[in-house]
Amino acid sequence: MTNSTVPVNLNQKFSLFSEHWRPKVVAELNGQEVKLVKFKGEFVWHHHDEQDELFLVWKGKFRVEFRDRAMELKSGEFLVVPRGIEHRTVAEEEVEVIIFEPAETRNTGNVADDKFTARAGESI
Repeated sequence: MTNSTVPVNLNQKFSLFSEHWRPKVVAELNGQEVKLVKFKGEFVWHHHDEQDELFLVWKGKFRVEFRDRAMELKSGEFLVVPRGIEHRTVAEEEVEVIIFEPAETRNTGNVADDKFTARAGESI
C-alpha cells in the first residue's frame, strides 16, 4: 500500500490480483481508503448504515442495481451510493473498479457472506 509521494500505477496494481469482489487497499487518506476491486457476476444485496460509497470504473462496465432502478457505468464514470440505500453490483464481463470509502466500511455492508465479504484492510 502506498501513502507517500510516489505515484501509484493502477494498471500494475490491478495486475497483482485476479480475485473478484474482494477489494484491495492501495492508499489511505483522511480516514478514507482507496480500494481496487474486480467484479464479475452478481454481488449480494446490501446497504451501508453509516457510509457513502463511490464507485469509479477504471476498465469495463457494470451496473449498480437499486430496488427501483439500475444505473449502468462505463470506463471513466463514477457513482456515489448514499448511506442506507440498498444496492448490488452486477457485471456481465470482468470490470476493474476503484472504490473510495471510509476505512471501516465492510464491502458487504450489513451482510456477512463467506463468498463476498472481504478481509478488512487487505492491501497490495
